[in-house]
Amino acid sequence: MPILIVVNDPKDWPLKIEGVELVAARAYLTDPRYAALRSAKVFNLCRSYRYKSTGYYVSLLAAARGHRPLPDVTAIRDLKSQTIVRLASEDLEDYIQKSLASIKSKEFVLSIYFGHNVAKRHEQLSLHLFKLFQAPLLRALFMYSEKDRKWHLHVIDPIAASEIPEEHRLFVVEVAREYFRGRRRAARRKVAHRYDLAILHDPGEEEPPSNPRALQRFVRAAESLGLATELIRRDDYGRIAEFDALFIRETTSVNHHTYRFARRAAAEGLVVIDDPESILKCTNKVFLAEVLQRHRLPTPKTLIVHRDNVRSVARELGLPCILKDPAASFSQGVVKVDTEEELSAEVDKLLATSDLIIAQEFVLTPFDWRVGVYDRQPLYVCQYYMARRHWQIIKRDSTGVKTEDGNSKTLPVEHVPSGVIRIALRAANLIGEGLYGVDIKQIGKQFYVIEINDNPNIDAGIEDAVLKDELYLRIMRVFLRRIEQRKERGYPA
Repeated sequence: MPILIVVNDPKDWPLKIEGVELVAARAYLTDPRYAALRSAKVFNLCRSYRYKSTGYYVSLLAAARGHRPLPDVTAIRDLKSQTIVRLASEDLEDYIQKSLASIKSKEFVLSIYFGHNVAKRHEQLSLHLFKLFQAPLLRALFMYSEKDRKWHLHVIDPIAASEIPEEHRLFVVEVAREYFRGRRRAARRKVAHRYDLAILHDPGEEEPPSNPRALQRFVRAAESLGLATELIRRDDYGRIAEFDALFIRETTSVNHHTYRFARRAAAEGLVVIDDPESILKCTNKVFLAEVLQRHRLPTPKTLIVHRDNVRSVARELGLPCILKDPAASFSQGVVKVDTEEELSAEVDKLLATSDLIIAQEFVLTPFDWRVGVYDRQPLYVCQYYMARRHWQIIKRDSTGVKTEDGNSKTLPVEHVPSGVIRIALRAANLIGEGLYGVDIKQIGKQFYVIEINDNPNIDAGIEDAVLKDELYLRIMRVFLRRIEQRKERGYPA
């Protein structure tokens, strides 16, 4: 893939790099030779990315031509967004405080060149900011707050090639050459792959949706189909446009970087699982209760609770009953109340953080069915058994720490009662065509939907116990098919 450095005036760029073409911005925008390139990596070092400026149009037309601009238009918007800057400051707080601990003034400006700074002590902070805001040359302004005695990222802007201080130019030459050497080596390694897949994960997550062995099996399956695959983390947000697809294997939430990743990936035209709409719908139990009721899927008796109907909960559902925080997951934020006093106390606690919560009839069963549904087809079926002497699959102590898991059993789809599969597909199809886990309780021959989960568990040794490697291949085949369909519709290759 050709590599282009685009600048307003080639005299602004102080170095020549083997295998990298220096292009005037006006030429890139108007010369038919560049418009005809089927693929290119475009490093946009124009003086300004202001809306409708030359720099803005370089990134905009690069995307339209199927090239890969750095920064892309979404990254340019992020640089101007105070919300994104604030979130970046929160995400990188530990790096910021450590890097700037010895600074005595109230303001500090950090220059970032291809992820590096001239001072080694700022190396990690520079790298993480570069990953979040994928512009080759950046300038970040930090302000010290007396209120909380911390440094905060205040503004981050691109640096034009002409603005590189004279004393930094040799350093910029060195890091740029190293960066492009690394990219060419990576391109040679990927030569056998048609498309690029990112798998978002958090190695430090205590209860991830996929264990390390499963992640490696996803990678192996994807690469066998021609998908160059990389495990990425939350600070790789700025790199999303480098990929053709994003697979989120980290617990999702709306007020969370996983949702920002999904939104950004969808905006860039990537195939993304979990898509942002599925995250919004599945992570809110109030939505699920309403949509299941509206479409008349059988559920345990359920009540959407607010401050005006609290007194009717015990009368309508009986005691004990279950109370759920709308954003509850992995058995957290779900409580069983046995008495009126417990009901009153727990409802008050939950309503302090959400105007609406869920109350549900208590139904005790030895296990829950979980049907994995992908691309509107059943993928796997598990029986998750309750933890010993407990009413949930996961038993936790008073602080929320998991103390015990129930057993599980995975069955061939064709050996499962047809009613389980039918109700699971009906439920999942209300959300979309992504990857879902539908939880179902069985009482006699009747089946009741408990909830629909985006981002369901797929762990090596549990959910793959029947299909083995074929489970991972089925998921990756759908990714490949959807990528190819998008390319046929004109998304960048």
